[in-house]
Amino acid sequence: MKFVDEVKITISSGHGGPGSVSFRRESGTPRGGPDGGDGGKGGDVIFKTSRHINSLVDIKSHKKYQAKNGQAGARDNCFGSHGDDLIIIVPEGTILRSTEGEVLYDLNKNQQVTVLRGGRGGKGNTFFKNSINQAPEHAQPGEEGETLDVTLELKLIADVGIIGFPNAGKSTFISRVSAAKPKIANYAFTTLTPNLGVVKVGEYSNFVLADIPGLIKGAHMGVGLGIQFLKHIERTRLFIHIVDVSGMSGRDPMNDFEDINYELKMYDDLNKDKDEFFPLSSREQIVVLNKIDLLGQDQIEKLKNQFKKKFNVDVFAISAVTGKNLKEFLGYVAEKILKSKEDDADANSVAERL
Repeated sequence: MKFVDEVKITISSGHGGPGSVSFRRESGTPRGGPDGGDGGKGGDVIFKTSRHINSLVDIKSHKKYQAKNGQAGARDNCFGSHGDDLIIIVPEGTILRSTEGEVLYDLNKNQQVTVLRGGRGGKGNTFFKNSINQAPEHAQPGEEGETLDVTLELKLIADVGIIGFPNAGKSTFISRVSAAKPKIANYAFTTLTPNLGVVKVGEYSNFVLADIPGLIKGAHMGVGLGIQFLKHIERTRLFIHIVDVSGMSGRDPMNDFEDINYELKMYDDLNKDKDEFFPLSSREQIVVLNKIDLLGQDQIEKLKNQFKKKFNVDVFAISAVTGKNLKEFLGYVAEKILKSKEDDADANSVAERL
């Protein structure tokens, strides 16, 4: 399935049905009076999230979305049927923006919002009967629906974001620790779209990983795949920064780490004035030295010490191919995520008391 993370559409709620002008004309009741019913309400436009989809590709197939109009009222005081609501299913993490870029709704887990209300149905002439006017000959037209141009922008919801150079082993890592099946090959940019994977740790604990296409030096200026997918790790609690230490790439691992972090800072500078922006460069990172199956133990320890001393970060050495040290590393990440969620819950509790 093609990955689509931004779509512009026009949405419209339904018009209300007009009220009816009608008079009873039955045998024996020549002056039966008004019996025109009310029109039905127009349908609403509702957005609802689903965890079963992770792209806006289905929505992109249409430019305009219209809820059903309400039906007109009828004789014998029959009310018109309400127009059916239009329910648009979107992935969790979808943001609705106005044409000016204002955030209208930020749709997270298990959320449903009514974006546009359908027009009210018009009153039939029965409604206007009173002691003075026994035979009103007018009814209300239905209320017009609303129309809105919106941009849907997807930012995947995950606990952990995986970053690193192409071919650092990110796809192999996520395929090893979750059920995700990204494309894996021995050339750069095999990952062209973000991947999500659920990691189960122990009997009860799990967390969600988001793997984005690899960054390279100059990505913020459009080099390689650029930084078009970085928004998908804005919501994550921490980063797993995977570094290839095998030497097969011909690059220096420490320079790779610095280059990626520079791109994160440049991305922050480009987006700092946007609504609901989540800076990336200050996010906690766990450095993962990958492909250690190709190194000796002395080399591994030397690299770990160099990273800790120069960058003051947590460092793990693993092999995504063989699975070495993966179990211990995933347990550490799960504890970090749990602690972060507990801190958030405590902060929310304090805020509610205040």
